[in-house]
Amino acid sequence: MAAPQPAVLPQAASGPARRAPARLLALLLAAMALLLGLCGLAAGSEGWSLAWWGGWAGGTGAQAALAAAEWELVAAIRAPRTLGALLTGGLLGLAGAIAQGLFRNPLADPYLLGSAAGAGLGVVLVLAAGGALGHYIGLATASGLLRVGLVGAAFAGAVLGVALTLLLARGTARPLVLLLAGVVVGILLSSVSELVTLVSPDALRGKQIFMLGTTSFLGWQSSVMLGSVLLLAGALAWRFARALDALVLGEHSAVSLGLALPRVRLLLVLLMALATGTAVAQAGLVAFVGLVAPHIVRRLVVVTHGPLLLLSAAAGGVLLLAADVAARSVIAPQELPVGVLTAVLGGLYLMVLLRRRQREGL
Repeated sequence: MAAPQPAVLPQAASGPARRAPARLLALLLAAMALLLGLCGLAAGSEGWSLAWWGGWAGGTGAQAALAAAEWELVAAIRAPRTLGALLTGGLLGLAGAIAQGLFRNPLADPYLLGSAAGAGLGVVLVLAAGGALGHYIGLATASGLLRVGLVGAAFAGAVLGVALTLLLARGTARPLVLLLAGVVVGILLSSVSELVTLVSPDALRGKQIFMLGTTSFLGWQSSVMLGSVLLLAGALAWRFARALDALVLGEHSAVSLGLALPRVRLLLVLLMALATGTAVAQAGLVAFVGLVAPHIVRRLVVVTHGPLLLLSAAAGGVLLLAADVAARSVIAPQELPVGVLTAVLGGLYLMVLLRRRQREGL
């Protein structure tokens, strides 16, 4: 008897009956991203404003001058922040879909292998070092070094956390051991981070901003970095989509289909670490996007992992962009940490989902 093909699973049938809803969802997500992008260009520190549109609409005199001034603000701050939020959410949604497929667990999220705690430790160490150096090289110079070093430290810390998890678990051969190792490494690195803040209280405020998540520091350079990594990670994830489909059938079935399971698991973990580390380094710990985005996609369409990965990335981008627009608008001119909004909305979504599952069980 011929071996079953991993791309044609009973729960993820292909064909016109399944392709049409997936395409419809993709178009819907694209339309939502475009609409939210326009909202992001209009949402400023003083509330919503479309004065920058007046220059295109043929305004003259004072109206044209105001439009030109606001357009400079849009081009320098709002546009890169809006694009960066979309790309950051895309990376988190993609990493969440990879994690849930790799561990065959719908509650898996991109931070479970110690990347979040590692990134937090990296940020705290740089902040503590900057506070100490400020007494010797001047606060202005130290501030400049901090702006350059925080992103690199967060990314390096995230990679370090994943590396320690792999080392403690002795590879990826046993997924349950890998998950437990991630929990242990996360607790250990978080504890070290707390000890550093006790020694250097100046690092506490910066750590809080990072832990709550923020898109306010995203610029064009950040957007280029996020977009490049998202394109690379998306292409590699698509390449390994059939391997994730095979894992749905079980480890023994995946091996019988010729899948080199240890190597594929390691590559998927590294890919997840790359996407998560880049997103965390640029925007801090934005909660629940990587967990909720694949859930939403799976509830709307039934597809194999190839479309699921891409749709999850799109859904994650839309979710974070919506949260970013809301964070700028709810209490303007003040701003809410975007990670707080995503945590509240994600928690409410999971509570509603749990209640619905309980009713269906009854």
